[in-house]
Amino acid sequence: MKFDKRDLLVYAITDEKRRSNKEWEKLLTPIFEAGIRILQLRQKHASHGEFVSSARELVEICHRFGAKLIVNDDAGTCIEAGADGVHLGQDDMPIAEARKLLGDEYIIGATAHNLDEAEKAEADGADYVGVGAAFGSNSKLDARPIELAEYRKISDKITIPMVAIGGINPENIDLLSGSGADGVAVISALFANDDIRAAADALMAKSRSLFGN
Repeated sequence: MKFDKRDLLVYAITDEKRRSNKEWEKLLTPIFEAGIRILQLRQKHASHGEFVSSARELVEICHRFGAKLIVNDDAGTCIEAGADGVHLGQDDMPIAEARKLLGDEYIIGATAHNLDEAEKAEADGADYVGVGAAFGSNSKLDARPIELAEYRKISDKITIPMVAIGGINPENIDLLSGSGADGVAVISALFANDDIRAAADALMAKSRSLFGN
């Protein structure tokens, strides 16, 4: 298996508004020391060269801690940078096309907002789905919140892991109890904090309690 489902307990996503390239190691060491094992590099406004450069640096840091790096949107960058996988949104390269390009050894994640999208993602070859927005989103202001019953319906119908995303933090994560999620994806709940290690510890403890097996 490309990853252990338990690696998804807290799925960290970089916040390009709150860091500079020179601070990657300082920023990420606390989350890995807390036990987080998957990081997605999300840089919507970077040039291709900047994105590849960041991804290569993060591959080295992630692998040193036994973590995996997923790049956002771009399967080509995944190969070029030596990342472990790619996460694709609804408007990105089709999952089936990415699977053909990447082969079976790479992780492919997909964004889904409902059961139909989640089932299609699995059928097309995705390894996990990120479903949201759970509580709205600071990074996607037009994101529609998803009811707990919808999460449960998706979880009951798909066999790949499901990660909840969107406005999740240690204060509201308990509301996802019974959702069927395997973990949570977070940006600001980690990187907007002055004490990133404390935030990571809190999220890991909550996620283990709610989703750990």
